[in-house]
Amino acid sequence: MPDSPYFIVRGSDIQGKGAFAVKSIRKGTRLIEYTGQLIPEDEADTRYDDSKMKRHHTFLFQICDGAVAIDAAVGGNDARFINHSCDPNCEAVEDRGRVFIEAMRAIKTGEELTYNYGLTGEGEEHDDWEEKYRCNCGAPNCSGNMLVKPKKKRTVKAKKKAAAKK
Repeated sequence: MPDSPYFIVRGSDIQGKGAFAVKSIRKGTRLIEYTGQLIPEDEADTRYDDSKMKRHHTFLFQICDGAVAIDAAVGGNDARFINHSCDPNCEAVEDRGRVFIEAMRAIKTGEELTYNYGLTGEGEEHDDWEEKYRCNCGAPNCSGNMLVKPKKKRTVKAKKKAAAKK
């Protein structure tokens, strides 16, 4: 029996398996809770050491500002098969320490469900990270990887210019 009445899991062109809508889904629909074993950040880092992985592939979802992770590989459900896209149709919403996947727009029957993973390295980037976190979404706006682009620090001159416009 499927974990959600909204989708099935099958082969995906994006990555391995994916979640595909079995019926039309309205914007704002809560599709599924992302479940699994709750583990502290340090255990997640030990369990899935990026430096020892050729390609990053886990079912971890960080919550509570990164202090805790949900490991969907242990006791998780089909939410773990929702793939990343740079042009997603869903989003992950954290609500009181739980994570839900919700539709950001209307989704058609047969369409693959995706959300932007927004992965961060928290200042620990390495030369091979763009390859380890490669994105295969195929969206016209694809950034090529699943990493959040670091925000550029505005210079003092730019801050003054922005303040002067107010």
